[in-house]
Parts: sequence; C-alpha cells; structure tokens
Amino acid sequence: MSEKKNIVIFASGSGSNAQRLLEHFEQHPQIQVVALFSNNAEAFALQRAQNFGVPALVFDRAALKAGEVQAQVESYSPDLIVLAGFLWLLPASFVQAFPNKIINIHPSLLPKFGGKGMHGQHVHQAVLDAREAQTGITIHYVNEHYDEGAPIFQEFCEVQPQDTCETLSARVLALEHRHLPRVVEKLLTTGTPS
Repeated sequence: MSEKKNIVIFASGSGSNAQRLLEHFEQHPQIQVVALFSNNAEAFALQRAQNFGVPALVFDRAALKAGEVQAQVESYSPDLIVLAGFLWLLPASFVQAFPNKIINIHPSLLPKFGGKGMHGQHVHQAVLDAREAQTGITIHYVNEHYDEGAPIFQEFCEVQPQDTCETLSARVLALEHRHLPRVVEKLLTTGTPS
C-alpha cells in the first residue's frame, strides 16, 4: 500500500469547509489531513482540527514573512495545501515553494467579485448590489495575487429576487461544502478536478 497523500489546511475563522475536509478524509484509504494552520488564535477551525486529532498550529504575520510557516508546512510533506476561508495573502516565496499545490475556495464566480477585502459577506453583498442573476463558487490555484490563480472548478447558483446576504451566503456555502472535498479528492487521485 502506497503512502497516503497529505493535505494541509489553512483557515482563519469558523472552519466549516475545514470540517467537511476533515470528515471526508478521516477514513480515506489514499488521502489524509495532516495539519491545520491558522493566523487567528481564536479561530474555531483550530478546535475542529483538534477534534479529529489533527495538529492545529497558530502563526502570526512575522512568522509567515520570515519563512517559519513555510518550513513548518514543508515538514508535513503536503501534496495539497487548501485555503479554506484563509484571509491573508501568502508571500510569493511561499507560493513558489509549492507550485500548483495550493488551492483556494472563493464564494463567487471569479474573476467577478474577487480581490483584496472580498471575502464572506462582502462578496455576497457586492453580488446583490450588482443585481447579478447568478453567483456560485470558484476553486482555483493560488498565485501571488488575491483570487487571480488559474480556475480549477466553478459551480453556479441562481440569485433569487428576495435574497438577502444571509440567504445567499447559505446557498453558496452549501455549494462549497458539497464540492470542495470532491474536487480535492479528484485532484489528489487523478490529477484533474472532473
């Protein structure tokens, strides 16, 4: 039996997508989550990782810039790094250390409604303000710029006339939870997202 593929998760907040990944790969024969990193000591994502016996590590901006976080991540031999609600821009040196191994999930149909500050409710409010007919999710590779890496997978949902930030957010989050584990699994087992 070959060694399992390793996933490292980065999360800044509640970590509901991290939870889905932890659940999906807990008993997986080929893939495992080996660590969760957070830039927020109060992030509930840390507790979620600990609940699954997965190491949960907190870091600050200085450690990220100094390369300490990169060294820690390298110690886990990641086959894929998944940014699941992680809000900081990774340094170019970090991105270059893991070519085509870092992916992010974003709650809109990029390139629309991406970029610095576009996360969570800010995205959904922008979609509503623009009177978009559709929104959805984008899973994409990470490069040195916010939300500009090559897309891997998109899924759409309709924006309803009566939608609020909360109802739209819930519908988009359901798409994230449904598709992120499946796309990650496909990438690691077949090298393609479909």
